[in-house]
Amino acid sequence: MSLTTHSGSSTSPRSADSESLGAAFARRRSQHPLIFFVARRLVALVFLCLGVTFMAFVLTHLVPADVAAANLGVHQGSNPVAVRLYNERYGLDKPLPVQYEVYLAHLLHGDLGVSEQSGRPVGDDLAAAIPATAELAITSMILALPIGITLGVVAALRRNRLTDQVLRVLSLAGMSTPQFWLALVALYFFFYLLGWVPGSGRLDAAYPAPPHVTGLFTIDSLLAGQLDIFANAVHHLVLPAAVLAAFNIGLFTRFTRSAVLEVLKNDYVRTARAKGLPEWIIIPRHVLRAAGPPVLTIVGLAFGNVMTGTVLVENIFSWPGIGQYSYASATTLDLPSIVGVMLFFAIVYIVLNLSVDILHGVIDPRLQVT
Repeated sequence: MSLTTHSGSSTSPRSADSESLGAAFARRRSQHPLIFFVARRLVALVFLCLGVTFMAFVLTHLVPADVAAANLGVHQGSNPVAVRLYNERYGLDKPLPVQYEVYLAHLLHGDLGVSEQSGRPVGDDLAAAIPATAELAITSMILALPIGITLGVVAALRRNRLTDQVLRVLSLAGMSTPQFWLALVALYFFFYLLGWVPGSGRLDAAYPAPPHVTGLFTIDSLLAGQLDIFANAVHHLVLPAAVLAAFNIGLFTRFTRSAVLEVLKNDYVRTARAKGLPEWIIIPRHVLRAAGPPVLTIVGLAFGNVMTGTVLVENIFSWPGIGQYSYASATTLDLPSIVGVMLFFAIVYIVLNLSVDILHGVIDPRLQVT
């Protein structure tokens, strides 16, 4: 008598459905790799933002111990009624998990607390300071990118020659020179001695601020057709932007040189030259395209640095941006403002890293499957 079993010859409906769903997902992923690539990065962005808010929440509860007193100031912090109302508003009289939920709810509504130094909401202070820093940072990058990348390509093409040696020394000097010292020297020569540029501020006292649209005086003055204010705003931008650009010019020169030298070793570049293609076609079409991803990473980090690391330069040029605001917040121990600046700095780097990742996936589709 023989017994036959069919346990290995059939598949359960649940496993079949799972396999079909997996196959459908893999097919859609192969059809739209960029969409799934961006979706994964966005999911990671959500968790990063939650991590940053958690660190900010911990900071507000550890330094100092009495959050209400730190936010209300010396006079209101000694008022029991004011402290009780503040604790009720921000949920500080509730358990820590509930406090974190209330903290997130306030953040989603843009409520970062009230600044002790200005007496205004921290969100309003940041909204007024960020456009000034963004205008300065964007201008410095507009100056640094074409100059640094061009010098890096020239240094790579003239490797170990006099031009390369000079550019390497200049780039090292630009990266090594302290920005605050360079700002003081530039201010002394170009403002005090020569009088070519203004010394401080975003506009001369005789010019009113243009109608607020973006907060960038150059853009807003152009939108309003105020060419005289635009020219004055550019006049004020030149010197601090050039000081900030000096470091990035050296950085872009060195990294572009290294990236281009790596690409020049490849066989397809030698083949293109053997075919007789001119350099003005080989460099942009074959070399720079392949050298783009590492240079793009450095550009993203550099833009984050000029958006968040302009404290000394902004104070020297009396530039009313986020750097000057963060300096004033630190010197006055204004905890709500310090936390607001910290959140802004974190968001800048998170968004820039996300943008660089997406651009890498666009430039090199092979990265979309990783």
